[in-house]
Amino acid sequence: MNKTLALLALLILPLLASGADMSHGADNFYTSDQVTVQKVTFKNQYRMQVAGNLFVPKALDRSTRHAAIVVGHPMGAVKEQSANLYATRMAEQGFITLSLDLSFWGESEGEPRNAVSPDIYAEDFSAAVDFLRAQSFVDKDRIGAIGICGSGSFVISAAKIDPRIQAIVTISMYDMGGANRNGLGHAVTVEQRKAAIAAAVAHRDAEFAGQPPRYTSGSVHRIDADSSPIEREFYDFYRTPRGEYTPAGSSPELTTHPTLTSNLKFLNFHPFADIETISPRPMLFVTGETAHSREFSEEAFRLAGQPKQLVVVPGAGHVDLYDRVDLIPFDTLTQFFRANLH
Repeated sequence: MNKTLALLALLILPLLASGADMSHGADNFYTSDQVTVQKVTFKNQYRMQVAGNLFVPKALDRSTRHAAIVVGHPMGAVKEQSANLYATRMAEQGFITLSLDLSFWGESEGEPRNAVSPDIYAEDFSAAVDFLRAQSFVDKDRIGAIGICGSGSFVISAAKIDPRIQAIVTISMYDMGGANRNGLGHAVTVEQRKAAIAAAVAHRDAEFAGQPPRYTSGSVHRIDADSSPIEREFYDFYRTPRGEYTPAGSSPELTTHPTLTSNLKFLNFHPFADIETISPRPMLFVTGETAHSREFSEEAFRLAGQPKQLVVVPGAGHVDLYDRVDLIPFDTLTQFFRANLH
């Protein structure tokens, strides 16, 4: 690189790092004057308090019962990141919606913070269904769910053993088990996996002796000329005003980062095993044309029973479907739930 290019890089990179790509209508913190929002809490079966936001259309007739949808946030995120947006937009279409913080994250209970427990995450979806079914204006037999990113795999896990979830949508789904075992494109070798296990297990001894938790993976906190496209994609959402959000009592440095030792739980997580047993309840898998996570939606679609649908959004990447409202196929989601929560 010559001196001129080097100088330009020094000038441009800080601007890129501090900015946010708000193209295609990026609007993570969208609100609507057509919808009321109420903070709610409820217990899961492990007696842990789960926090959520209940969205109700202002024009809703509360004297009758209506369809409802649970919405789960991306792995490592909180309900204020993507889930509230989806919940708001679907409430505008007449559905009662409930976004939730998975246990150990956001405003929900669970210690240590940022712990990984796929079984409890799935339970949180069922607990949200418990809550919705107890509401006088919700039809108990017309409840669906949306799982974004990692929550796509958690909602599948929940739906396999909870037939009360009548219709399932995944958005930019990550199979959190497959991603941790094999990496993207099955690039992680067994030897690399064993080395990661050994490093995490070694820290269990340190934690037992009183040392604080260590954290792993998650979104990077800075980018430079050597940052990968995937790092840049997540950075632009989680580390800029576009989607950055830190719950009270938390720390920006820990946002999206699970604890190192608990992250191993994902290695035993196989959400696509027996996915065909969800049938005949319908499933809709939405992924971006250029999404690095596309393989997971395609694999789930291949294995799922009928009825099922795969929607590939032209020109969209993985994080694009978190908040870019000009790319997110809300009309398709509306049609799907209206047809299947009847």
